[in-house]
Amino acid sequence: MSELQSVDWQTAYNGQEHHTDKFSSQELIVRRGQLFSMSLTLYRSLGYKGHVTFTASTGPYPSESTKTKAVFPLSSRISGTGWGAQLLYSRGNVLNISILSPANAPIGRYTLSVQISFEDNDSTLKLGTFILLFNPWLRADSVYMRNQDEREEYVQEDSGVIFMGRASYIRMIGWNYGQFEEGILNICLALLDNSLNFRRDPATDVARRDDPRYIGRVLSAMINANNDNGVISGNWSGNYTGGQNPSNWNGSVEILKKWKNSGFRPVLYGQCWVFAGTLNTALRSFGIPSRVITNFNSAHDTDQNLSVDVYYDHRGWRMNRGSDSIWNFHVWNEAWFERTDLGPSYGGWQVLDATPQERSEGVFQCGPASVIALREGDVNWDFDMPFIFAEVNADRITWIYNSWTGGLKKNSTNSDTIGKCISTKAVGSNSRVDVTEKYKYPEGSNQERRVFEKALGKLKQYMPFTATSARSLRIEEQEPGISGKFKITDKLTVGKEVNLTLMLKNLTSDSKTVVVNMTAWTIIYNGTLVHEVWKDSVTLSLGPEEEIQHPVKIAYALYERYLKADNMIRVTAVCEVTDETEVVVERDIFLDNPTLILEVLDQAQVQKPVTVQMLFRNPLDEPLKDCTLMVEGSSLLLDTLKIDIPTLQPREQSRVRFEILPTRSGTRHLLAVFSCNKFSAIKAMLSINVKE
Repeated sequence: MSELQSVDWQTAYNGQEHHTDKFSSQELIVRRGQLFSMSLTLYRSLGYKGHVTFTASTGPYPSESTKTKAVFPLSSRISGTGWGAQLLYSRGNVLNISILSPANAPIGRYTLSVQISFEDNDSTLKLGTFILLFNPWLRADSVYMRNQDEREEYVQEDSGVIFMGRASYIRMIGWNYGQFEEGILNICLALLDNSLNFRRDPATDVARRDDPRYIGRVLSAMINANNDNGVISGNWSGNYTGGQNPSNWNGSVEILKKWKNSGFRPVLYGQCWVFAGTLNTALRSFGIPSRVITNFNSAHDTDQNLSVDVYYDHRGWRMNRGSDSIWNFHVWNEAWFERTDLGPSYGGWQVLDATPQERSEGVFQCGPASVIALREGDVNWDFDMPFIFAEVNADRITWIYNSWTGGLKKNSTNSDTIGKCISTKAVGSNSRVDVTEKYKYPEGSNQERRVFEKALGKLKQYMPFTATSARSLRIEEQEPGISGKFKITDKLTVGKEVNLTLMLKNLTSDSKTVVVNMTAWTIIYNGTLVHEVWKDSVTLSLGPEEEIQHPVKIAYALYERYLKADNMIRVTAVCEVTDETEVVVERDIFLDNPTLILEVLDQAQVQKPVTVQMLFRNPLDEPLKDCTLMVEGSSLLLDTLKIDIPTLQPREQSRVRFEILPTRSGTRHLLAVFSCNKFSAIKAMLSINVKE
């Protein structure tokens, strides 16, 4: 006979106490190391002869030896830091109980059972399940974050901005993390249960879920689809047939739901900010403080020699030699936790990167790498330190290929172009915070030189076959007789002619004749060339110390068919001076999209529908076809809203209205992306202040 009549998990009270009340879930969600309350109603009073014993277990093979199972009695007080249950008071046959989990318990879904023993009867019953998360509010937890505002931002904030573009032209997009949306926490738990580690050895995998280092590394592998049942398939080709253009995502919620609903098949397609936004959702859902980081001029150093080689031919064409590359920007994550393996001074922010670039221990995963250790050049420590160190510190070497002789000539070495304006969102606002000094000492300073040489020395020690860095080679480069740069002379907008000026200056007191070979290619932000859209050759004469300006014009008709969602064009000029070294002048330019305007037409209130209006004007002299608007926002819309918009005639304005239903008060964010046959992703973000 069952002795138990009913269970009250007190989810509302526990949710508030444990900072989990934002989760859209009926299930009890609590944080480790902190008491939670429940009450049991028995069929008869327990009396002094009755005994109650609880069993909490997680994973498919729970055991006490792996700390995935605990058996503990109900007592008058909890002693120690392990699992415990305390009887607060009993009223007749109702027992009010507090339960404590250890501050280092594995996170995940637990089953709680109870054994009730009377003199005449023993009964064991499964009470149900609850979810245990990391606890950044608790000093004893390895993810503890002292600052309340930072905790609010890096754990509780469910939307944010991600920085993109290039170091001289930084822009931002909104991203809906949506970690509290219905079903998202369960999907994030499914990420762990679909990992290679779990499939190989579930008992060990679940036991290791006590450690944010381990969870972070597993998630960095699972967010990309390369080796496992991972979430997102990456694509940098410019051709996204069969899937979604990476620029069209507004957030992680739709991606994670799509992955689950397809039976855990990869979602097509993502690029670095999509991987980072989705990893941020998973980390915050588990209670690991996290943020999204953008590194501008990010090196992808494949041979770990801390230098990236870039090759041109004399026509100005970037050549596809070697596997190194420089991304205009690259987006990764930082997660906050202690590094007991490295020592107390290396805790804090740790780099995790879910974008599949290089294998680590045979799998496309990256991190966690201590930001403090990166700054000090400790590249011999776990995990993936050399790769991340190079992303922010490598040298760029430019080579010119001579097609007549087949020879290569070193053109220039630059040690301060990689790792610029490393950026993240500010706490409590959408402004940009520059965190470059957290990753490296000031460029050109003695400390920066010292750290670079230290890192190179360590790389040679444990990777003796690593090529020597350019910075230590320092081949004597011939001083060029001229200098050059591209200057933007007009606003750069999609649909308009691109106007630039090539500025050339004679640095000597002799006259110069310069042959200039110029090309322009549409590109993707990671440096992938899409299509040559323009080329020109001119011969220019420069008097002693003279500076001249040569206009460059690229018509819209030349680039319109080949421009990708990145809206990027790379313009290159190889300037040959007779009997002297060539000078390579290069500039990546961004073209602005027309503006998408969102406005809320009334005061937003909880549980009251409110109308939002979108305004968009076609800036082109031709119609826009296949127009769609995709809108999402946590606590504003249940799912992604897709609106088809009729063909827009030249210069015509479109006005679209739709309803949202706010479910939580405070500042909420609505994100929209407009796409059509001529513009693949025009984005807008609207902050809405929702009243109770």
